[in-house]
Amino acid sequence: MTQTILVLTEEALTPPDLANLRTLQGEEPAEFVVLIPEDRDESVLGQFFHHLSLLEVGDAFRSLSADGRDDEVSAQSALEESFGLLRAEGFSARGRTTTGNPVDALVQEAADSGAAQAVVITRPRAVADTLHTDWANRAQDKLGIAVLHLYSGSGFIGDS
Repeated sequence: MTQTILVLTEEALTPPDLANLRTLQGEEPAEFVVLIPEDRDESVLGQFFHHLSLLEVGDAFRSLSADGRDDEVSAQSALEESFGLLRAEGFSARGRTTTGNPVDALVQEAADSGAAQAVVITRPRAVADTLHTDWANRAQDKLGIAVLHLYSGSGFIGDS
């Protein structure tokens, strides 16, 4: 029987992400459902403090004036890139871009697909990770399935 594993990611998957997913899949075949938000539902103030916490002063102030016009195009591009990488490695994959709250989209997809587990892949967010307001922690609060938080491009596991 094929298991369904949900993947919520903020950017295109990378080869290290695929290695992590292969480990998670185990011996049973799995179908990966990839969700990439068009709008990451991040507050401007949260982004500002994230950049400041990393001493990225210029990026902090640029985040105050960023607009989201290219979000839909970049999300679709990231989704297609992720599909290409997954399928080249022999994974079964489908998915979509989402609008609105990414955690709510993950919860809805879990209900629709009967997924056994969920993976959230993001870049580290100092403030959100410390305060447990990141996507993985919010999803864990709403879902009755395991949620694994991985940091993009690495084998590091977030605290969810």
